Amino acid sequence: MTDIPVPAATRPAEPVDARVPLRRLVPLAVQHVLAMIAAPVSTVFLVAGTLRMPPGATASLLSAVLLLCGAGALLQSLGVWRIGGRLPFVMLPGGAATALFLQIAQEHGAPTATGSVLLAAALLLAVLPLYTRVVRLFPPLVMGVTVLLIGIAMIRVAARLVTGPDGTGEPRAVLLAALTVAATLAAYVLLRGVWRQTSVLIGMAAGTVVAVTTGLGSFAPAAGDGFALPAFLPFGPPRFDLVAALPLLVFSLTTLAEITGQTVLNSETAGRTPVPERDVPRVARADALVSLAGGLFGTSLMVTSAENIGIGRLTGVRSRFVTAGAGVLLVVVGLATPVSRALAGIPEAVVGGSSLVVYAVIAVMGVEMLRRADLSGPGTGSLTAALALTMGLLPLLSPQLYAGFPDWARTILGSGVVAGTLTAVLLTALLGRSGPGRAGPRSRLPSPRRQPRS
Repeated sequence: MTDIPVPAATRPAEPVDARVPLRRLVPLAVQHVLAMIAAPVSTVFLVAGTLRMPPGATASLLSAVLLLCGAGALLQSLGVWRIGGRLPFVMLPGGAATALFLQIAQEHGAPTATGSVLLAAALLLAVLPLYTRVVRLFPPLVMGVTVLLIGIAMIRVAARLVTGPDGTGEPRAVLLAALTVAATLAAYVLLRGVWRQTSVLIGMAAGTVVAVTTGLGSFAPAAGDGFALPAFLPFGPPRFDLVAALPLLVFSLTTLAEITGQTVLNSETAGRTPVPERDVPRVARADALVSLAGGLFGTSLMVTSAENIGIGRLTGVRSRFVTAGAGVLLVVVGLATPVSRALAGIPEAVVGGSSLVVYAVIAVMGVEMLRRADLSGPGTGSLTAALALTMGLLPLLSPQLYAGFPDWARTILGSGVVAGTLTAVLLTALLGRSGPGRAGPRSRLPSPRRQPRS
């Protein structure tokens, strides 16, 4: 008997495309928002504290970030033409990208940092036709070096939120930051599920309460009423400097390896057969376009996040319409004036304590990536990692080392992330081909299953 083909309209929807009733969709979407809200909030306060932004500007930046997170979740979940993976993704400001944004802002000014974001997003769009070639440049060894150096550099930046620009901290500020870290740790250890995933946010709330009740700090929400609308070009017209933008340009290329891993993992979790050559460019296009918008509103690069994939596994709900619902909620929260203006009053030492936790975790992610690289045996992986980390740490340990060099060389070599990443890429390409016991760095794509987002 000949099988009769089932019309496409009558085929059962895949789990990722299944519609969820509104009464179930709302609580599931709220759960996704709770799982990711700490990242945009802590990122905004790290930027605001480092750049000494007033409360009103902080509230406006928080509104912009939450709106972009919501728009990104909608774009990735629903997809438009070849933009967005149509997978249950949410979008966040990248922690590592924010670190590089702040580094550029401190060394060259915020307008140059804004221009660097626009250049990096444009570069990501431009290289997508060469995706399979570019992604091979960033195996786990290179990614591990990059993320570890970013985490180390940002721990120093976060510490300055506690100590102040001169590096001399008041005892009460240090104590408040330590209590914030302790509260974050307690929440992570004692709580479970979604509440554990919001431990950073809980730590910030606890630190703020301690500051107000003990006098260690003050809580001063931003003044104003009406909608906390994002400010267009809050740092002024962007300045474009290719040399100054190198840290973010290099990072935008490394994200292709991470996007590959996230897309494959999310496809498998959602019950869809992974097709990286089709889906990864779509996810990357959405990342790049939302990042372009973010650059115009004062943020760094926006990235898709794997934080919410675990919720899909835990609940068994794989529908992309749930994360689309989360996107709608994020847009609403971004426009909620009382929320953004109240959050803008969190004490700086509390933000510093929370940021220390966030960026220490990024450094550990780099260590985990290096563990997956081939650093043992007769190969040259350990030597490559050692020399790359040395080049990356030298500017941090000896800031005046390249003071006598030309400006362009000082910008490249003086950025630990750029110097370390370029060293890792070059040595992997050179030694990987000629070193003993190595198959070469271009033999295959990096394993996509366990690439964390930085």
